Amino acid sequence: MKIYQNTNEPIYKQIAAQFREQILTGQLQGGDPLPSIRALAQDLRISVITTMKAYEELSAEGLVTATKGKGYFVNAQDAQLLAEQHMRQLEEHLTDAIYSARIAGMGLDEVQQTLAALWDMDI
Repeated sequence: MKIYQNTNEPIYKQIAAQFREQILTGQLQGGDPLPSIRALAQDLRISVITTMKAYEELSAEGLVTATKGKGYFVNAQDAQLLAEQHMRQLEEHLTDAIYSARIAGMGLDEVQQTLAALWDMDI
């Protein structure tokens, strides 16, 4: 897990985003445990409260569940939920891209051309 100090994104959001990606791509499967809050905080040299916020965010999204005395576990993901999560992630990224395009003075045609060019690339 990588934490970037020189970004505007809060550390707990970075942690949640990395676990979210691992869950949505299948690297973490239903029933898999997340590292304990204390262990992750110690490994990343951050506060337990920061780690807890990340886990609570994932829990609120329905990606993980807390089991009293045992920790957090990945929830089984069905295809529809995964598709919705990917769609939400896509919408967030596109919103950021639109914001950047507007700041750069790009029109919709330029954005569509850029998207089409990127779509055709082997990414």
